[in-house]
Amino acid sequence: MDKIIIDTHAHIFPSKIATKAVKSIGNFYGIEMDGSGEMNYLLEHGKRAGVTHYIVCSSATTSAQVHSINEFIFNSISDKENVFGLGALHPDLTDEEMDNAIDFIISHNMIGVKLHPDFQRFNIDDPKAYRIYERCAGKLPILFHTGDERYDFSSPLRLSRVAKDFPDLKCIGAHFGGYSRWNEIDCYLGLDNVYFDTSSALFKLSPEKAKSMIEKFGENKFMFGVDFPMWEHSEEMQRFDKLNLSDTQREKILYKNAVKFYQIKNI
Repeated sequence: MDKIIIDTHAHIFPSKIATKAVKSIGNFYGIEMDGSGEMNYLLEHGKRAGVTHYIVCSSATTSAQVHSINEFIFNSISDKENVFGLGALHPDLTDEEMDNAIDFIISHNMIGVKLHPDFQRFNIDDPKAYRIYERCAGKLPILFHTGDERYDFSSPLRLSRVAKDFPDLKCIGAHFGGYSRWNEIDCYLGLDNVYFDTSSALFKLSPEKAKSMIEKFGENKFMFGVDFPMWEHSEEMQRFDKLNLSDTQREKILYKNAVKFYQIKNI
């Protein structure tokens, strides 16, 4: 049995908006969602499935939300040794606001940044977003939502362009790098700075297809993620178990790759 499991992709929300936020996400994706997006709910349901550590985030849909979200993430993780945070940024921040936000993220021991181009309504390779990548390259990894076929903001091709332009920027293409555009992900081949997570993908991909993608891009490139509260940890673990991976592959994807990628200490 795996002793350590890191959920590398979990969203949390303040109590006063948690229920509304969950419903809004469900409506956006056309997926019926119950429960809460609060930290306590995350920890409770993750523990039942054997999850031991978490990386949490929340996306800023406007630049005005960035600071309050970063304060919320920090306050949510500051007293928890097994929960790590990703900060929020937005391309509409001024240069000074961007610098201040990144200083806050680094000084408050958050381990990266989460961007959701579809929610935030910007193209991954938009020149105004390059100000983010210039500042984060070599400092902060970025977890990108990628690949909704309804939009072109987060297409795999756009992320591949950014990865080529910023070889020192560590990128994660969420949802196996494509969500519903996996026929386009060969553009990531050969890009050493692009990684992937398993979140919101295993419900669509067959176990055989998912395993073949892992083997094609390399078992060192994937990290386990649930995309809470879209999915419950128990159902995602069941889907992951169906991939018929070796013990070595499981250990890497469930925690070792994340520890190395984010340089997490004390695990």
